[in-house]
Amino acid sequence: DVQLVESGGGSVQAGGSLRLSCSPSGYGHITKCMGWFRQAPGKEREGVAQIYGPGGITEYDDSVKGRFTIYLDNAKSSVYLQMNSLKPEDTAMYYCAARFGGGSCLTSPPDYRGQGTQVTVS
Repeated sequence: DVQLVESGGGSVQAGGSLRLSCSPSGYGHITKCMGWFRQAPGKEREGVAQIYGPGGITEYDDSVKGRFTIYLDNAKSSVYLQMNSLKPEDTAMYYCAARFGGGSCLTSPPDYRGQGTQVTVS
């Protein structure tokens, strides 16, 4: 079974930083893209960042540009989201996402997602 396991959430004050990690397992072929999305209570899913392609092209939602960075580790077996200058409006459950077919990890529903990790900014 494909599994995406997130870690690294927590509670921070505005202006602080957190790094989220996602460790995928259980699939033997390369993903089309990997990314992070978030969902706050009562709100729709919001794509935050994605990384794709052999060169590791990255794309971000406008709300996090310049503050968040998505990157892969050397073995490309885990994906991270470095979040700096956090704001209260960043408060949400954050999910790691993967897609194997077409579409964007920013805008399309994920083929697989993790269980989520809570980020709270006060």
